[in-house]
Amino acid sequence: MKMEEAKTIKISPKIYAELNAFTGLLSERLKRRVSIDDALEDLLSLAHGKKPSDFAGAWIMSDEEEKEIKESLKELWGTWKMD
Repeated sequence: MKMEEAKTIKISPKIYAELNAFTGLLSERLKRRVSIDDALEDLLSLAHGKKPSDFAGAWIMSDEEEKEIKESLKELWGTWKMD
């Protein structure tokens, strides 16, 4: 990366610490030294690689929760008006 391409961002100390910890884990996994830039690239690739269908079946809910959600949706749908 050329220096003129670099950007500065502000993050909280908590996020900085977590990012450093993740960088260490990634370094162990890859068995090489990685930069914070490498860690962010890895995290972003995970975030961008997901499709809604990847989450199918991931949410386990009770019958009561399902009933509550359906009733809530039915109530909201009843308030919509077609113009």
